[in-house]
Amino acid sequence: MLLQYAKNNKAFDDPSTFAELKWDGIRLIVSNLDELNLYTKNINATSKYPELHNPPIQKGTILDGEIVVLDEQGKADFEACNARFKSSKVKHKVVYFAFDILYHRGVDVTGLPLEVRKGLLEEAVQENEYYRIVRPINGSSTDFFNIVCEHGLEGVVIKKKNSKYEKDTRSWAWQKVINYQKAEVYITGYSKKEHSWLLGYSDDGRIRPIGALELGITQSARQSMCPVFQAYKSGESKDHVYVQPVVRCMVKYRDWYKSGAMRLPVFEEFIV
Repeated sequence: MLLQYAKNNKAFDDPSTFAELKWDGIRLIVSNLDELNLYTKNINATSKYPELHNPPIQKGTILDGEIVVLDEQGKADFEACNARFKSSKVKHKVVYFAFDILYHRGVDVTGLPLEVRKGLLEEAVQENEYYRIVRPINGSSTDFFNIVCEHGLEGVVIKKKNSKYEKDTRSWAWQKVINYQKAEVYITGYSKKEHSWLLGYSDDGRIRPIGALELGITQSARQSMCPVFQAYKSGESKDHVYVQPVVRCMVKYRDWYKSGAMRLPVFEEFIV
């Protein structure tokens, strides 16, 4: 079951919903039926996470949740989590945060209301250092999101209390609200192979490259940049064409990678 973005990325209060913290990691299904299997959206990842091989759950249980690597402050470190996923040489310890249960004692419970499934999740999982439960908060989703932003966390998910688990569906019963940051950046080129722009960030009087922008670029925005790319071309490589940094735009983004690249920038508007 996949999430929709809340309208205008705004948190909202609705008595038929509750909110829970959105952990910044990798989605994972823990299936402990006849044997244990760990599934990401694309692969069987059982061999990647030996520390999760003795789950504190009974046979006949399937959980949905997120693999997370925690930093020294207890915050999710997505870059470390992604590095652990990509290489067996990386030794970051992962923690699995279970937010839903699909099978309980061998019975498919996806048709039950989420509130009921949350109760079954509490019964099924005995928390330890590797397995934890994501619990909904009591109170205002809007206030909770504001607190999440103050602490620099990823965001919240607002869920219908009576929602069924809709397999392979992007459902409005679950809506995510992301704690985006915003920045003014320069467009410094484009990819020859992909529909992406290169970005630069003004840093002490120089333009520092910060990666590529793919998301949010409208057709009209692309058309607006075509004459700029032609008039201000400054060079090219095998994969990219470079232009002088004469156009600025506003982007929203998740955070910064340790390499200095901007994580998941989204085009908002040109700055005139």
